[in-house]
Amino acid sequence: MAIKKDKVDVVLVGFGWTGAILGQELTDAGMHVLALERGHMQDTPTDAEYPKVLDELAYSVRGKLYQDLSKETVTIRHGVNDTAVPYRQHGSFLLGNGVGGAGFHWNGMHYRVLPEELELRTRYETRYGKKFIPEGMNLQDFGVTYDELEPHFTHFEDVCGTSGKAGNIQGKIVEGGNPLEGRRSKEYPLAPLANTLGAQLFEKAAREAGFNPYPAPASNASGPYTNPYGVRLGPCNFCGFCENYGCYMYSKASPQTTILPVLLKKPNFELRTRSHVIKVNLDSTGKKAVGVTYIDEKGQEIEQPADLVLLTAYQMHNVRLLLLSGIGKPYDPKTGEGTVGKNYAYQMNGAVNVLLPKGTQLNPFVGTGAGGVGMDDLNGDQFDHGPLGFIGGASIRHVRYGGRPIKQTPTTPGAASWGSGWKANVQDTYQRYMTIGISGSVQSYNDAYLSLDPTYKDAYGQPLLRMTFDWHDNEFAMLDYMGKRMEEVGKNIKHEKVFVATRKKGAHYDTRLYQSTHNTGGAIMGSNPRESVVNKYLQSWDVPNVFVMGACAFPQNMGYNPTGLVGALAYWAAKAIREQYLKNPGPLVQA
Repeated sequence: MAIKKDKVDVVLVGFGWTGAILGQELTDAGMHVLALERGHMQDTPTDAEYPKVLDELAYSVRGKLYQDLSKETVTIRHGVNDTAVPYRQHGSFLLGNGVGGAGFHWNGMHYRVLPEELELRTRYETRYGKKFIPEGMNLQDFGVTYDELEPHFTHFEDVCGTSGKAGNIQGKIVEGGNPLEGRRSKEYPLAPLANTLGAQLFEKAAREAGFNPYPAPASNASGPYTNPYGVRLGPCNFCGFCENYGCYMYSKASPQTTILPVLLKKPNFELRTRSHVIKVNLDSTGKKAVGVTYIDEKGQEIEQPADLVLLTAYQMHNVRLLLLSGIGKPYDPKTGEGTVGKNYAYQMNGAVNVLLPKGTQLNPFVGTGAGGVGMDDLNGDQFDHGPLGFIGGASIRHVRYGGRPIKQTPTTPGAASWGSGWKANVQDTYQRYMTIGISGSVQSYNDAYLSLDPTYKDAYGQPLLRMTFDWHDNEFAMLDYMGKRMEEVGKNIKHEKVFVATRKKGAHYDTRLYQSTHNTGGAIMGSNPRESVVNKYLQSWDVPNVFVMGACAFPQNMGYNPTGLVGALAYWAAKAIREQYLKNPGPLVQA
């Protein structure tokens, strides 16, 4: 029999970026907030201690900060008639674990969103006609506009101490920034990070090709900074240990370095770690959540009553909990009915690699998580898709992450993969091999979705989440175009060779190789319950006192990294809860 705890005002399920944001905002509103995190407590002084944290074998290879896939994972298949098998080794995406989640080990790429991405179906139908969207592609508007989110993008950047250069302030184009971005209300909190040699070469080559390169926005502090909560960050020292690691310099924005020093001290906030939520509990009507059930560190089943349940875990975990709890109707790809699990999407990435002349000294070990140079000329709908025959685009950038000795020692195509030949190639290329990264969008489709697996279960006996996903022709066409355009840029750089690394049509999604931890969809937002799981405020259509945060709300994926939009949506939802829901609990949007 479950142990029943005293009721709280709000329970947060998962404690990464969105959990920290909602915890801070709702405790400020005077609410008693409880956060349940299935992993352990981790913080900068204990889990990013120098020099212990600079251990590539422990963190990048063995995944010290990642989820234990032997206890819970996802099963994956390419098609609806295939049998899914468990994802047992971290490859394609890296699931976080513990306090801070993936926000503790991310690299700091902090983009907003191009305005048209939030109204994508309307944009394409207006500009190209309804027939331009292929059959089986589920493009959908978010239900919220860029102008509505702009103050929240700004606030999240202020919290993170984001380094960058604005290109559009109040509609005025500013030299040195991104002229294609949406209107900003003010400049970034910090100036851009210093450019490495590779970024300088890419910027010059992209400009010569007629593009508009700009400093990539990075939540790696370029200088000392104090955020709106009074938490201080220190300047990045370009150590090259960002993604997969906690930041011992307190330079990379994370929940630990921006919010938790304030939130954890509040008397109306409580954090319980090693608390694995297995279900959102509903009343007899099925239309109201009364709390959650979780398993604690001792294996005890705990019932936690709450007036408000916020799902603030990672994208996949939020979708799985909705399915396990019977909130909303599961999506059926054969009938098209249901919404929970619908519109899973990912990213289609590629690269153009440039082997520079012998004697070049890129010093790749001098790296940051996100600092570099990007361009948006081929992103979103910033270019004419009409004659090209595909939908979507890519965020293109050169960012030098570091030059770590195990996983950041590139070789040229065709080189030996081991032995003396491999050593010779690494020695030859290490200082002169640079990458132009292509981070491509992926649209949503009828046959790409999330569901509960009928065979495999987790350590608690619950069905695993099943992913059904493969690449589509639209994304192959998009990436092929990006590769050809970036090959032109690569050849503008003085080089020995240029290598295009893009997937070819017919290739299947391969889980073994890292691509990005930018999984989206499954609990998508929209303007009506027939097409979405949550409304524009991320509130469940079916159970109004349940809100669902994160990239699971994205109806399709974009070329940008998702964190900036995830944070802005969390602040947007928090404002609606504080100013609307608490005054009149119930649906914030009428179906």
